[in-house]
Amino acid sequence: MKSRVLSGMRPTGALHLGHYHGALKNWVRLQDDYDCFYFVADWHALTTHYEDREVIERNVYDMVIDWLAAGVDPERATLFIQSRLPEHAELFTLLAMGTPLAWLERMPTYKDQMEKLKDRDLATYGFLGYPLLQAADILIYKAAYVPVGEDQAPHVEITREVARRFNHLYGRIPGFEQKIAAAIVRLGKDDARYYEKQRKAYGETGSAEAIAKGEAIVRKAAANVADWTEDETELLLGHLKGSGKTVLPEPQVLLTETAKLPGLDGAKMSKSYGNTIAMREEPAEVTRKIRGMKTDPQRGRRTDPGDPERCPVWQFHQVYSTPEVKDWVVQGCTSAGIGCLDCKQPVIDAVIAEQAPWRERAAAYLDEPKKVHWLVEAGTERARLVARQTMKDVRLAMGLAY
Repeated sequence: MKSRVLSGMRPTGALHLGHYHGALKNWVRLQDDYDCFYFVADWHALTTHYEDREVIERNVYDMVIDWLAAGVDPERATLFIQSRLPEHAELFTLLAMGTPLAWLERMPTYKDQMEKLKDRDLATYGFLGYPLLQAADILIYKAAYVPVGEDQAPHVEITREVARRFNHLYGRIPGFEQKIAAAIVRLGKDDARYYEKQRKAYGETGSAEAIAKGEAIVRKAAANVADWTEDETELLLGHLKGSGKTVLPEPQVLLTETAKLPGLDGAKMSKSYGNTIAMREEPAEVTRKIRGMKTDPQRGRRTDPGDPERCPVWQFHQVYSTPEVKDWVVQGCTSAGIGCLDCKQPVIDAVIAEQAPWRERAAAYLDEPKKVHWLVEAGTERARLVARQTMKDVRLAMGLAY
């Protein structure tokens, strides 16, 4: 079976080129090699925009259409809406019982967002607790990987810590110590000694190498020891990390290479900055926006030489242009051999060409909006089967299966 990948986006409406090059392009690539679960994080949208309820539904489906237009395939990826699955909220609540408050307060994005969004009242439990809701989103599907950029890696790390703590608190079945001791004996004297050495090394240093070596010993026993059980494997793998049986597996970060596309003014592309090009922007509007982009401020006249490094248009060339075109831009700009409108035209052509298949794919869904609803409904039901099974495991581990 393919390893599972999980990722989500807040429903901010129709997406722009920054979303595509920062995440969607990678989503399309991942669905070839992984069991991909992609969800609309509408509850997460409410953590910062809880007063903007009127636009959420429209934004949800506008965003999904852009996913489909970009090439996300509902036959190869499971697409669903977070709020349609109350199991997310249940796991969030149960994880909250044992998650230290300090873990949430120390998140680097918490104070950063409080500072950036001063116009909003974010002194709410929902905003403080959103990293834990994010952890529930990931853990409920037992995702092996979460594709993120480096700036989002702390959110996956807190998910790993939450899973580790949950397994430590609730993975210790009755007779845990005796069963661990019996399983270790079955490894054989030499392998048991080596396993304990690696367990101690991991406990002292957190060494990934120690974990790998210890896991190899357990896998060796599973393959060679007569009547070895899956429960023994689970127990020893959990014990190796200092936890009990792995009820909620720890996800790994899947660092992704993404092209960082700036906005039309050189700052981060964002609707709030008014500097975006929508994925399905009309060609005439694309042309108008790019032709209107600011360029090297020190190139006041056509005859003045410029420096591409000072020009926002050059950052678009980095994403869209071939090496030959980039060489032409550098030569022409620094020698005043080309004008700024000349420089912008290859970018305009490349963006419009990239968007053409998106507009074509989107047209089929815009003509039949119910088709989008059906695809999301089918994906939500697929996700529900997985979420319900995880919640059965969680309730059993916590003693709530009565």
